[in-house]
Amino acid sequence: MTVHNLYIFDRNGTCLHYSEWNRKKQAGISKEEEFKLMYGMLFSIRSFVSKMSPLDMKDGFVSFQTSRYKLHYYETPTGIKIIMNTDLGVPNCRDILHQIYSTLYVEYIIKNPLCVLGDTLQSELFNSRLDSFVRALPFFSARAA
Repeated sequence: MTVHNLYIFDRNGTCLHYSEWNRKKQAGISKEEEFKLMYGMLFSIRSFVSKMSPLDMKDGFVSFQTSRYKLHYYETPTGIKIIMNTDLGVPNCRDILHQIYSTLYVEYIIKNPLCVLGDTLQSELFNSRLDSFVRALPFFSARAA
C-alpha cells in the first residue's frame, strides 16, 4: 500500500500545496492544468453526489475509487479541500486528512503570521512535517505497488 500524492486547495480552487511521493505516471500536462482538472472534477463530483444521493448525506463526498487508485477527500468548514491519492488497499483516510488539517495546516500555516492565507504555501516547516507525517502512516510504502 502507498500514498501517491496530496493536494490542498482553497475555497476558490487555488492549489495551495502539492506533494508527491510514489506517483509512477505523470499527467503529461503542466501542474497548473492538472490542478484545474482536479479541482473541476471534485467540484463536479460533489455536485453530482449531492443531487443524486437518495439519502441526506451528512459528510457528502468522501472518496472514490478507480481500478488503479483511490481518491480520499476532506473539506473543512472554511472551504479548504485536502485530497490524497492512494492505492486501492488503503482504507478510508478521512480522519488522517482531518489530522493533516488540524495538526499541520492550522498549526504551521493558519497560526503563522508570515503565511499569507490564499497564497501558495511557502513554509518549509509545514512541508517537512507533512512529509514526515505521510511517511509515518501505516500504509505508506516507499516502493509503490
